Amino acid sequence: MSNQTFYNEILIDHNLHPGHKHDLEDANLVLEGVNPSCGDDIFLKLKVEDDKIIDGAFVGDGCAISQASADMMLDLIIGKTKEEALKLSEIFLRMIKGKITDDEMEQLEEAGALQDISHMPARVKCAVLGWHTMEEMLK
Repeated sequence: MSNQTFYNEILIDHNLHPGHKHDLEDANLVLEGVNPSCGDDIFLKLKVEDDKIIDGAFVGDGCAISQASADMMLDLIIGKTKEEALKLSEIFLRMIKGKITDDEMEQLEEAGALQDISHMPARVKCAVLGWHTMEEMLK
């Protein structure tokens, strides 16, 4: 299976069947993320207790890349501490810039499928929307 096929399958699955796209009524952190160039608009909702991300969700609309990326991000950060989530975000953002080690790539799990976005400058803002929103929320 080619990397492009793998990328497409993961992106399509997270876009059509997002596990985290729903309201989270008991979220104690909520922040809107907007990408005006594409029309992406999400509300990231996290429930954080004792410095640990207990649960997370997002609502809103956007392109397939922004929606799938936010869903993959939540797969990764739920159950992690704020510090661990911010480290994963830093790794993801470096991956988009093409500056990542193989070990770091493994830490991103399925989110690593978005590595090829670095070759599509117009789509980078879509892929990083959820990650930037999460960083802003936790810092």
